[in-house]
Amino acid sequence: MTDKTYNVLFLCTGNSARSILAESILNKEGGGRFKAFSAGSQPKGEVNPHALKELEALGYLSTGFSSKSWDVFAEPGAPQMDFIFTVCDSAAGEACPVWIGHPMTAHWGVEDPAAAVGSEVEIQRAFAQAARFLKNRIAAFVSLPLTSIDHMALETKLRQIGAMEGSTSPQGKSA
Repeated sequence: MTDKTYNVLFLCTGNSARSILAESILNKEGGGRFKAFSAGSQPKGEVNPHALKELEALGYLSTGFSSKSWDVFAEPGAPQMDFIFTVCDSAAGEACPVWIGHPMTAHWGVEDPAAAVGSEVEIQRAFAQAARFLKNRIAAFVSLPLTSIDHMALETKLRQIGAMEGSTSPQGKSA
């Protein structure tokens, strides 16, 4: 077994909801084996308060987050990423910065809870659903035998995780 800590970056367009949820969830569920970060291609500049409320309700860290540009992680001195996951379809289709070290990437699209409309209960339900879908993907990810699986098999597993329930990508769309 290795003592390596894997750096994981979750990308979204606004870096205000899904990527923040994923960052907090992985930092806890990763049991110290993973260090999660989040960023956006067009950061909103603030974290959605519903995302923080959902994290708190689930017992995850809900403080210290910021909405920031993905350029921060492409600068010299930035942590080198081992994995980068896009959690929204818009970010997946954008031209990303060149990442140092050529991390493994996959698309784990989840519907944007920040786009939910309706009552407060309906909006919070959208955030709860997004958090659940992300938590399920993260649980599958952290259970992978990263030190003993070959590169191609790992890429396949990461894509399969992205197609789990709640996927917004055409191949993984669920009812």
